[in-house]
Amino acid sequence: MSIVASGPTRPSTHPVGKGVGPLLRGWREQRRVSQLELALRADSSARHISFIETGRSRPSEEMVLRLAEHLDVPVRERNALLLAAGYAPHYPETPLDDPSMDALRQGMERLIQGYEPYPALVVDATYTVLAANRGIAMLLEGVCESLLTPPLNAMRLTLHPEGLAPRIRNHREWRDHLLAQMERQIALDRSEPLRALYEEVAAYPVPEQEGEGEGDVDGGVEPVPYFALPLQIEHGGRVLSFISSISTFNTPMDVTVAELAIETFLPADPATVKYLQSLVS
Repeated sequence: MSIVASGPTRPSTHPVGKGVGPLLRGWREQRRVSQLELALRADSSARHISFIETGRSRPSEEMVLRLAEHLDVPVRERNALLLAAGYAPHYPETPLDDPSMDALRQGMERLIQGYEPYPALVVDATYTVLAANRGIAMLLEGVCESLLTPPLNAMRLTLHPEGLAPRIRNHREWRDHLLAQMERQIALDRSEPLRALYEEVAAYPVPEQEGEGEGDVDGGVEPVPYFALPLQIEHGGRVLSFISSISTFNTPMDVTVAELAIETFLPADPATVKYLQSLVS
């Protein structure tokens, strides 16, 4: 699958009319940072922070960005803070199919293709699949066609009862892991679209499965001591085991880039390595 356009931009989760002061206070309280601690980090004073939060003082553009950085505010929401303070957005949001993104897009394509035969994909902030390699396509064999109609969503594909869920042998553990991952993101980003997705996939029924996590379907493989929670999924009459890793870009200067994530699946046992290598030999 090739890199596709990232689709319509995600609206800011905070109304501009609310004012920058209350927005900054909300982020500070969520991060559990006192006014004094934030002031020390930002080389300011607790009095000035208080004045900004109550609207008695209008922060400069530089101060808004400095406070946002020290509060670890997502790039998209830093633009929202600037708009609320009366300034223009600082970070562009360039569509992934824009010519200026050619190098980035081609680089990600080479990365996930070079990872084959192991699965790898690129997703955005709401888990829309922007690119995937043949390893992912292999795992999606047999998934309901309606779930494979673009735009694909990684969480729906994984947890939907007509998706991968019935074939995931340790489904309850993997489901708990994914939902906890989304909860952490919602707490950090306060994204309403992500929250809506979370509520949708959390409501999916959990398939009844026997012998979760028992290894190979025919029982012919010895148990393997895993160093991280594996995704154990049936394919071709056997159970494949993967450890997932998620990579993001350091210090992104564009909203689109800030919200990209590359997830790779590393074989977690020798049997999985042998099977995947046999597919390309």
